[in-house]
Amino acid sequence: MSEVPPTRMNQQVYKGKKKAAESGHKLLKKKADALKVKFRDYAKSIAETKSGMAADSSSAFFSLTQAEYAAGNFKQKVSEGSMTARVRVGAGIDNVAGVKLPIFTYFETGAATDNASLGLVGGGKKIQLVREKYSHLLQNLIKLASLQTSFVTLDEAMKVTNRRVNALENVTIPRIQGVLDYIDRELDELEREDFTRLKLVQGKKEVAMEEARKENEAKGVNRMKANEADITSNYDAGDDADVVF
Repeated sequence: MSEVPPTRMNQQVYKGKKKAAESGHKLLKKKADALKVKFRDYAKSIAETKSGMAADSSSAFFSLTQAEYAAGNFKQKVSEGSMTARVRVGAGIDNVAGVKLPIFTYFETGAATDNASLGLVGGGKKIQLVREKYSHLLQNLIKLASLQTSFVTLDEAMKVTNRRVNALENVTIPRIQGVLDYIDRELDELEREDFTRLKLVQGKKEVAMEEARKENEAKGVNRMKANEADITSNYDAGDDADVVF
């Protein structure tokens, strides 16, 4: 604090810094609250999605077993196809209080289904059920991946925001306030010194004026006494000649 000169200009500068720090603290506090609400929503969605993943996975694998039992081992025929992707994953960005969260979306390319002849001999319905089950499972996997990625990103953003809020609240603002208190104390001390100096100067002036007044009064009294003195006292009667009648 002693490195800061205690001047009016520095006082105004640090008042501006304190106001800016308090405004930033309020904004970061609101951002932290918004991130916390979104964080809870993501945690709830992840829990709900994970709770249904076990049932979806078991149902999909069980339908595959049923299809293999009804139509035989068709994995070789599937692998011999063109393997054109009918489903792709799109990536997007969701902005939450200035934090960019990655979002994954499921979309179909519209490509024709390979090996459409599978199941003509038998088990066609079972194979179609396998497609539907695994498509639903894939959608849930993409949704879960998107939620968990956004969850981790949001968690890091919350940590950074909370650290900044705590730094402003417990370090920056108290430090600026300490500098302002130091400047106020020094300025008050300077004002008291100036006031004491002015009083001393004023007291010396009053003493000098009082002495001058007394001196002028003394000179005036002496002058009056000289005027009122008997003018015959300056002459000696013995010097005069006798008068004879």
